[in-house]
Amino acid sequence: MLIEIGRASLNIAFVMAIYVAIASVIGVVRKDLRFVTSARRGIYAIFFLATTSTGVLLNAFLTNDFSIKYVASYSEKALGLHYKIAALWGGNDGSLLFWIFGLASFAALMAFQNRKDRSHAFIPYTYTVIMVILIFFLILTCFLTNPFDTFPPSMVPADGRGLNPMLQTPGMIFHPPALLWGYVGFTIPFAFAVAALLTRELDSVWIIKTRKWTLFSWTLLSIGNIMGAEWAYDELGWGGFWAWDPVENASFIPWLTATAYLHSVMIQERRNMLKVWNMFLIVITFALTIFGTFLVRSGVLQSVHDFGVSEMGPYFIVFMALTSAIAFGLIIYRYDDLKSDNNQLESFLSREATFLLNNVILLALAFATLWGTVFPLISELATGNKITVGPPFFAQVNTPLFLILLIITGICPLIGWRKASPENLRRNFVVPTVLLILTAVLLFVFKMRHVYAILCFSFSTFVLHTIFMEYYRGVKARKKLKGEGTLKALVNLLWKKKRRYGGYLIHAGIVMVFIGATGSSVFVTEKAKNLHIGETMEIGDYKLKYEAIRSREKPNYEAVVAFLSVYKNGEKIEVITPEKRFYNKFQGEPTSEVAIRRTLKEDLFVILAAFEKDRTITIKAIINPLINWMWIGACLAIFGGFYVLLPDGRKKVKA
Repeated sequence: MLIEIGRASLNIAFVMAIYVAIASVIGVVRKDLRFVTSARRGIYAIFFLATTSTGVLLNAFLTNDFSIKYVASYSEKALGLHYKIAALWGGNDGSLLFWIFGLASFAALMAFQNRKDRSHAFIPYTYTVIMVILIFFLILTCFLTNPFDTFPPSMVPADGRGLNPMLQTPGMIFHPPALLWGYVGFTIPFAFAVAALLTRELDSVWIIKTRKWTLFSWTLLSIGNIMGAEWAYDELGWGGFWAWDPVENASFIPWLTATAYLHSVMIQERRNMLKVWNMFLIVITFALTIFGTFLVRSGVLQSVHDFGVSEMGPYFIVFMALTSAIAFGLIIYRYDDLKSDNNQLESFLSREATFLLNNVILLALAFATLWGTVFPLISELATGNKITVGPPFFAQVNTPLFLILLIITGICPLIGWRKASPENLRRNFVVPTVLLILTAVLLFVFKMRHVYAILCFSFSTFVLHTIFMEYYRGVKARKKLKGEGTLKALVNLLWKKKRRYGGYLIHAGIVMVFIGATGSSVFVTEKAKNLHIGETMEIGDYKLKYEAIRSREKPNYEAVVAFLSVYKNGEKIEVITPEKRFYNKFQGEPTSEVAIRRTLKEDLFVILAAFEKDRTITIKAIINPLINWMWIGACLAIFGGFYVLLPDGRKKVKA
């Protein structure tokens, strides 16, 4: 009975989405608010139906209903409760349903936010655009890959196949939902942009209405990307956090374009400039989210993160091509309306120019990453051979661009709007430039010879100083004008100007990510050794002593665990336990569970690479300097994103 309710809810939602799309347009054309109101209520109904359908599938996982093929493929009786919940989005069918649930939720919230707005004709068109996108995903789910397909009664298995061992990690609970809903969230600003183009309401109203939607989606995508990196670091057992895998790149590329968009819209709001840029950036960001979804589900590029080969790839390509063509066609059609007639770039030494350069660098990074990702497909079409582009290509091309982006992050706040005066440049640039040079000299004196590392750490000093000075000047100004103490001035500054100073928190976090990524990539140390019980190996300042090896059993896997004592400066500081796991339902290669000793200076990363019957083991040890500053910086940037989303602290004044 519940299965039929879940399936029927999806089918009704499909019909309702078609109705909402049509009713919204009729309401605008006839200027009849009854149709618009009905469409809005239809969106609420779709949210209820999507929630019902998702709830039914989740209940099937929790109750071990293996009559549903999807549940039998991704769950088993011995699976932990949290992994049964995560299995909901662990495969193609369920993740598409979760996408629909997310889009229906966001659409309902957007409709509720704008329920009293009758002054802008683009609101009903926004409903239509969102519904067209939702209809596409409902078609896929209802007719191509239905998560409620069942076995014949005589073929229902007694137990399920289980969740892939690589997915049985805490990252599975948070990483896919954040990534999926980060993708989904960009549908809202994309819909507003298309609606603004259709109605010719091309001022900054649609940007203001979608500002927090964009930042929310960007923050979710940031969480998804950094948790994916942390997952790869902890779970895949190779010691790194980013392999420039096609699916990793597919989520990183729209993050880059969305970051460019977030910076670019600030200029449109302040100077009424870059309207074409902003339209282009939000359209390309949405298209790239669909491209990322295509890569995960098509199987055209090999990745440890994809769902395997499916028949849905062509549908995503056609949908992405159609939506992009329509949106770009509208931009061309409205090009004269989008041009800024009065407000032009006045000087290359201005904040507008640095924002524009920031956009160019971010787009160059996105294009380079996209090119390297799809190059195997291009080479196969051109020559018949699939030539894979590896991490060296991305490192060689993207590293200089990242360094330019880093220094721009520090330069931008130092330059005034419109045109910077010589006095402004002299006052703001002398101290941070001296610090930059001093940092580079000190690093060289202390025998650092890696050019990119010296540049990264020196530029980071520059940027962090500029951020500190922005806070210092703001607090100093409040103390002078308001007579407040230092702490009170800082609190009020943060509360009343969240967008500005929250943005600086994000920038500080990104700088820490640069520092952590550089340290762990450039100065990493690796060593492998075969050990008998009682033998030791040394790496860096650490000595590892092999004490014992034991086996243990869990409901759905068996593990072989090595016990290693860690010594530093002759003193025993910890016992670590890397292991190999053998899952009952998966008879392939065992999975590695690494042991990590974390400090702010470095990680000691230990892998049980192999073991023999005579208790000989092979240990691979890695020292990753500064890696934890990447996680700390990412948390700070994500906190800054959510902080900016808080309501403004300024009192509202009635006109």
